[in-house]
Amino acid sequence: MHFLLPYVRKHWKLFCVAVSFLTIEAACDLLQPTIMAKIIDVGIAGQDMNYVLRMGGLMLLITAVGALGATSRNIISSRVSQKFGTELRSDLFRKIQTLSFANIDKFERASLVTRLTNDVTQVQNFVNGLMRIFVKAPLLCIGSLIMAIRLNPHLAVVLAVVVPVVVLLVALNMKIGFTRFMSVQKALDRVNGVIREYLSGVRVVKAFNRFDYESGKFARANEEYQHRSVNVMRLMSLFNPAIMLTVNFGIVAVIWLGGIRVDSGQMQIGHIVAFINYMTQILFSLMTISMVFNMLVRARASTVRIGEVFDESSTMTWSESKLSGRDGDQGRVDFENVSFSYDGPAGEPAVKGVTFSCLPGETVGIIGSTGSGKSSLVGLLPRFYDADSGTVKVNGEDVRRIDPHALREIIAVVPQKSVLFTGPIAGNIRWGKEEATQEDIEHAARLAEAHEFVTGLPERYETRLGQRGVNLSGGQKQRLSIARALVRQPQILILDDCTSAVDVATEARIKQSLKTYARGLTCLLIAQRITSVMDADRIVVLDQGEVVGIGDHDSLMESCVVYQEIYQSQFGKGKSGHAKAE
Repeated sequence: MHFLLPYVRKHWKLFCVAVSFLTIEAACDLLQPTIMAKIIDVGIAGQDMNYVLRMGGLMLLITAVGALGATSRNIISSRVSQKFGTELRSDLFRKIQTLSFANIDKFERASLVTRLTNDVTQVQNFVNGLMRIFVKAPLLCIGSLIMAIRLNPHLAVVLAVVVPVVVLLVALNMKIGFTRFMSVQKALDRVNGVIREYLSGVRVVKAFNRFDYESGKFARANEEYQHRSVNVMRLMSLFNPAIMLTVNFGIVAVIWLGGIRVDSGQMQIGHIVAFINYMTQILFSLMTISMVFNMLVRARASTVRIGEVFDESSTMTWSESKLSGRDGDQGRVDFENVSFSYDGPAGEPAVKGVTFSCLPGETVGIIGSTGSGKSSLVGLLPRFYDADSGTVKVNGEDVRRIDPHALREIIAVVPQKSVLFTGPIAGNIRWGKEEATQEDIEHAARLAEAHEFVTGLPERYETRLGQRGVNLSGGQKQRLSIARALVRQPQILILDDCTSAVDVATEARIKQSLKTYARGLTCLLIAQRITSVMDADRIVVLDQGEVVGIGDHDSLMESCVVYQEIYQSQFGKGKSGHAKAE
């Protein structure tokens, strides 16, 4: 919970102001029963109407002061809690952005969403409650105890029995509730996970008519959440009636003992009325405290989950804030005996002992079957992950020494799965370079063969895209992704199988544009189609994470069995057929 300290230091003054107004409100509530006792014992018993009116007016004045304090406290508490929640949510989001993929992989995506939304809301509600009823309840409880003991020490014996029993019930409530509320939040994670998975794959669900399966999966997660929530609330609901029963027994004892003392002339009726009022205040205070602890348990569970994200330290460190490198190395890429596993050094390696270099201005194709480690390998360049062993160099420098932000400034990536954002097409392309002009955007779109279909849209470059570019075809999304990378004008361009949804003719035009554009630019071209890489300066063939061949198309057709197999699977003919075609 140490991550909350900066927010405490920032907002403690307004918090104290809110608590001050709350204290005024509580003091006004505590004065009411005593004044009522005086009205009964002095004014009514002595038939002094002036005294009754005077004290009644005083009660009204105290009530007005209490109402003013309550209003001021509500305004301040709402402002502070909302500001606290906004800042906590923003800081948590920024923290997630700073984490490496290796850190983020420790959390389910749905769990991160729940922590950003529901968990932050739980903590925010608790902070709001602290400045409203949560502090008022113990103040009223303690104040009522003091006033009741001062009013009649003999009846206060009842409190000596009631209060310890209630404290024990509250402690049990807290101990039992924490682990159960943690399980409720985890069940909510699973509900969010099912929803997120369905929404991301809704087209596949519709295509295969798997509505019943998805509905069943959601129902199971939803019912588990319901089951856990009902169980914990059922358990928690036992405590409030138990507290109320205990305090009501106390009120019955007060009336019985007080009646005996009134009959013997040792006590006035007003004292009993006031004592019962104080007992009632203690009852509601203890009920509120019980509710406070319920919310505290939920807030504590949420705080632990938020703290797990804040406590996560990025696996990536660096000693240099920017790339220097020699002039002749601008855009150079070196892999030196690189090995990498998503599960750490002890896991099954996705890349094993890879060694090759890309010279500045060179286009290198990387080809291999599905799962051969192509995307994993190039993901080490912008430091999405760090290699377990070996060295990855950019511009002659080890990438592990460079700030990832500076490193990514000179690299543009077109991912295997096109990701577009809600907003205009121009804004999506401008993601690659924030200061890009309209001319830059249109030039990049022409190179990516996107300009023609964009200008055919009613609003051209201002056409708004739905979430993830849902209103475009797969090929159109890929071309916009390429344009977004090209507008960046990087030193190193990574194209990760980014033309798989584009027809062959369009792909040929994109490749021709890239040849002109990519002069002096290092280009890593990942593909599964041989036609996509056969014109590259060099081709690297990967198989099960290892390099099994390096060379141009002709040399690999002569020397690399894996490359020959890929060629035969795509063209249905061997080396002789290929030679004849050429």
